[in-house]
Amino acid sequence: MTVGRLLLHAWRQSVARLLALLAVAGLAGLLLGQVWPLLALTAFGILGWHYWRLHRLLAQLYQRRRLREIDGRGLWDDLEMLLHRRQNEGRARVRRLLGLVRGYRHAASLMPDAVLLVRRGDGRIEWCNRQARRLLGLGPAGSEGRVDSVLPDPRVAQWLAESQTEEPLLDLPSPTDPHQRLSLRLLPYSEAQWLVVLRDVTKLLRLEQLRRDFVANVSHELRTPLTVVHGYLDIIDGGDYPELETMLGEMRRQSQRMSQLVEDLLTLSRLEAQEVLEPREPVAMAPLLVTLGREAEALSTGRHCIQVIDEADVDLLGSTRELHSAFSNLVANAVRYTPVEGRIDVHFERLPDGGAVLAVQDTGYGIPAQHLPRLTERFYRISTSRARETGGTGLGLSIVKHVLNLHGARLEISSEVGRGSRFACVFGPESVVARARAE
Repeated sequence: MTVGRLLLHAWRQSVARLLALLAVAGLAGLLLGQVWPLLALTAFGILGWHYWRLHRLLAQLYQRRRLREIDGRGLWDDLEMLLHRRQNEGRARVRRLLGLVRGYRHAASLMPDAVLLVRRGDGRIEWCNRQARRLLGLGPAGSEGRVDSVLPDPRVAQWLAESQTEEPLLDLPSPTDPHQRLSLRLLPYSEAQWLVVLRDVTKLLRLEQLRRDFVANVSHELRTPLTVVHGYLDIIDGGDYPELETMLGEMRRQSQRMSQLVEDLLTLSRLEAQEVLEPREPVAMAPLLVTLGREAEALSTGRHCIQVIDEADVDLLGSTRELHSAFSNLVANAVRYTPVEGRIDVHFERLPDGGAVLAVQDTGYGIPAQHLPRLTERFYRISTSRARETGGTGLGLSIVKHVLNLHGARLEISSEVGRGSRFACVFGPESVVARARAE
């Protein structure tokens, strides 16, 4: 029987009982000669009984008492039966939700990373797992105040205030051990809470430093013997032996390529070891753009149409040597990977927000979209054979990325296969100064 039929049946039973009771009262009133008083007394009695049942039911609900399971007849009995079922279903649902919550908390406690549940706005810690208590020295309750008080580094407060969900906070000292380094990642958990994931990156940073030292030391040790080999190859003359001259020419090209690779590795190691750019000085962009145009013409040897456009009328703050190295890498790549009679434009212009952008646009082969995110990785190549033909080392864009990071700028890359590529160095308003005028 459906719920609607059950309710209709209960209502009919209650109405039938009420009419039967009033009929009995009417008959008794006729016998006693007091019909209306007896009917009125019966009606008040029925009304009082209903109010008593309502009061009892409300009292049980207010006191959160469990209703008894009954199998009666009538509206009130059916109402109590339905409320009893809803109570059982609610308790089962609460038990299931509590089980899920306990399961999630147990899973979070077993995670290898530390996890903090942080309230948005004030950054107060509401919950943390076991790893977070160990890394940060928190108590058993986990609510030890605000994140920026547990991690007093000023970068933490700014990072939370800016809601940096895209960029993690790296190389942060642990409050329990200054030699231990942490990384923090911010994840949106709910409209009122953040999830902060902490990870111990001490070993990773140590391995990264070992790698940098190894590359720098090996590159430095290779520089001298390569210089000697290259010098002797320049002295040796093949003379009347064409086959010997061919081999010597190839040896010179390969030694020059190895020397360039060593120099790029040393440059990259120096940039990675440099955390901040000091001092920052105005970089005269007008003569630098002229130099870039001359370098592009010299590398192209008349095979391309090269144009340098200066519309920004501003200078940049930074290091002239580092910026020249970055821009020169982009121009050299454009020349190398653009076919003969292709076009290369170097465009320096202002941005609406007050910043500036130097863009190198070419009509070269273009880059497939799946390769774009990895272009700035060390030694990453789209085509190994083409890179060998052009003499690239695979480190140019990595050097460009590190130089721009030191200047607080970013590299934007867009490309379309068969139509060319655009490499843009975007500088914020804080890196732009008025251009110095020649007196």
